[in-house]
Amino acid sequence: MNVKLELISFKLCPFVQRAVIVLKHKQIDFSITYIDLQNPPDWFQSISPLGQVPVLKIGLEDREELLFESAVIQEYVDEITPPRLHPADPLIKAKNRAWMSFGSEILFAAHTMVTHKEAGVCAEKATQIEAKLQQLEAQHSGGDFFNGSAFQLIDASYAPLLMRLDLIEQFCGQNLLAKTPKLAHWSRGLAQLPSVQQSVVEDFPLRYRQVIVDAQGHYAQTHLRG
Repeated sequence: MNVKLELISFKLCPFVQRAVIVLKHKQIDFSITYIDLQNPPDWFQSISPLGQVPVLKIGLEDREELLFESAVIQEYVDEITPPRLHPADPLIKAKNRAWMSFGSEILFAAHTMVTHKEAGVCAEKATQIEAKLQQLEAQHSGGDFFNGSAFQLIDASYAPLLMRLDLIEQFCGQNLLAKTPKLAHWSRGLAQLPSVQQSVVEDFPLRYRQVIVDAQGHYAQTHLRG
């Protein structure tokens, strides 16, 4: 591959983590630059049309290109580094893309749940998350991975969410996968993959816990352990 890849992100971003998992799984060389989103460098404003991460810098032989939006970055990385991780069947591929987008909504709800100050909002988000997880459970193959026995792009997309749900159970005692055994099995399997384990910074669990602490929300006051 005759391109140089650099991801721009912050250390807790679940969306860049999706791309990192794909890169690690395919053993592709890349670099990652972390920024402080609360105080971004001037150069970041000029390369991110939405002012958000992730951004992928693509160093070609004669120029540098930029990509934004995590799903776009993830698919680009997959397309330029065979073998492809998307299913070959066009209908299954399209359905996977739809369920990958569905997972982003759960990520946002989980963040709100552990950071919001109002107990009622947190409870509402927990209910929403469990309902969405049950919808996802109905679509899961029941195998080691979403579509069966092979790791694919949708597995990389859900690993960051499942990692965070596991940390919520560890730190807050709330098992959101208790009613979805297929997802619980999937989560345990993904957590054992080197590409998933290496997709976050070393102190990621402590950083995630600190997000809950710093929010000073309902979960920090009533659920947080230790």
